[in-house]
Amino acid sequence: MAYFFFSRDILKGKSIPIFEAANHGTVARDFTYIDDIVKGCLGALDTAQKSTGSGGKKKGPAQLRVYNLGNTSPVPVSDLVSILERLLKVKAKRMIMKLPRNGDVQFTHANISLAQRELGYKPTTDLQTGLKKFVQWYLSYYRNGKKSAQ
Repeated sequence: MAYFFFSRDILKGKSIPIFEAANHGTVARDFTYIDDIVKGCLGALDTAQKSTGSGGKKKGPAQLRVYNLGNTSPVPVSDLVSILERLLKVKAKRMIMKLPRNGDVQFTHANISLAQRELGYKPTTDLQTGLKKFVQWYLSYYRNGKKSAQ
């Protein structure tokens, strides 16, 4: 969601909060293009197997299966903003802030090994390509700050 709000605020001339860790450390996130997430969700449909009860005995169909979906390539948030600046052709007003100590983390990185093994999940859209597609959509949908009639 960061790229959506960052794009909106960059175009409106608002400041973009960019967090940095202690000692000016980089904060990075594992950004994933929506089409890759949708492929993973579709792959997860109807995958329920027997659930494991106590002692490893199969008790019946599992109600839920949990898969971690992501891109597995953390990118510095400042790099994300730089890419958006280039694509939007507008310089962002960056507001550097200290990373809150109340549970936020310096890096996120998806462990997709279960989804790869069981679903054949493999994200295929890199950040540059995904952001280019997103910005094209965003600019066509939100012309002059208003939703376009489509």
